[in-house]
Amino acid sequence: MPSRTQGKAINPAALHLNQMHIPHRKPPTNVPETQRFTIVSMSNTPQSAPRPQLAHLTAALDDLRARGTYFHLRVLDDQQAPVCHYDGRRVINLASNNYLGLCNHPKLREAAIAATQKYGAGSGAVRTIAGTMRIHMELEAKIAAFKNVEACVVFQSGFAANAGTVSAILGKDDFILSDELNHASIIDGARLSRAKIKVFRHKDVAHAEELLREIQLEPGHKLLITDGVFSMDGDIGPVAALADLAAKYGAIMMVDDAHASGVLGRNGRGSVDHFGCHGKVDVQVGTLSKAIGALGGYVCGSRDLIDYLYHRARPFLFSTSHPPSVAATCIAAFDILETEPERIARLWDNTRYFKAQLAAAGFDIGGRTTPASETPITPIIIGDARRTMDFSRALFDAGVMATGIAFPTVPEGKARIRTIMTSEHTREQIDRALEIITTTAKQGGIL
Repeated sequence: MPSRTQGKAINPAALHLNQMHIPHRKPPTNVPETQRFTIVSMSNTPQSAPRPQLAHLTAALDDLRARGTYFHLRVLDDQQAPVCHYDGRRVINLASNNYLGLCNHPKLREAAIAATQKYGAGSGAVRTIAGTMRIHMELEAKIAAFKNVEACVVFQSGFAANAGTVSAILGKDDFILSDELNHASIIDGARLSRAKIKVFRHKDVAHAEELLREIQLEPGHKLLITDGVFSMDGDIGPVAALADLAAKYGAIMMVDDAHASGVLGRNGRGSVDHFGCHGKVDVQVGTLSKAIGALGGYVCGSRDLIDYLYHRARPFLFSTSHPPSVAATCIAAFDILETEPERIARLWDNTRYFKAQLAAAGFDIGGRTTPASETPITPIIIGDARRTMDFSRALFDAGVMATGIAFPTVPEGKARIRTIMTSEHTREQIDRALEIITTTAKQGGIL
């Protein structure tokens, strides 16, 4: 079989990566060969003649290819770890949301196995019919206590938590005031609610107040909503100032803490704890899919809020509940947040070092034409979408997994490589990644 590097120039930094002392994880030897999974390629499957009904999709994909922004899904071959294998290539992973390395924590693995053995593989129903298991209620109580609120409801994803909540608690006679860079799940929830949507400039509290003042005499409920940490730029939302504003105008205050959970606040309690504004935020949304290391989303707040969502949040009403293994894994993760705070300390030590080195090398990591990053999310701003995707592919070939992000995920002209640091990266791995990024950027005219 020909080498992957045959006919290609080899980046010296990529060779340096392959010389690193990285312990290889071998597949378990005690698993019978017949029980292992085999991925069957469908690339050679004969395709039928294209149907004209979907011609517009083919045209859209052709346009992406012409712009250089079409992508293939990278396939992970082993664990979500600082160094792992994608598409058969060993790379330093700077693209994962596994902030604290909990995806692979032994206690989470043990909890998942024990729950599966005790409760089975699945719940078998939606929560409101027959799918609420005791372990689901234990998880919700665990999160509520952790977040210092009355109650919590768990959703199948963070996207479902945001979209399902916003669309459930508001209607066509209400108003939503949303930061212009809020997550797509908030935007979709706002549209589904049919409420009137007003968008304020990014983190501009004065503009938010101006909009609130304009509608304060209008009938209907007002919802003021922000991300706790913005996922593409890594900056922190002005949660405390907006909460004060919501109180002043009698608005509902909501925060999406997907990228703040496990990262900000005491033991990773999020942006509300980070700013010390407990009791001022009516709706707190979080995720179980990033720092928590598993799958799902949640909403925290008053008992009445949660009971209402039990009755009216459509993703909750019409989706089968989490497998017991997932619920058990999440419970174990919240225990670890309390007992292993050193993980968060390592995360921030790595983040500060990585940012400082990127800035010293001359990269635009935000703060020029885009917001300045304040968290482990560190963008490398390129601007042009094609150059960004080419840079991302070159980094992968050289040994770094760092995903290119372009329109419509970010505005036109602000394409970037989004990197995320974790607590589990070693200094050696970080230095090798920095070397590869810098060398590849110079070769491609980025620096």
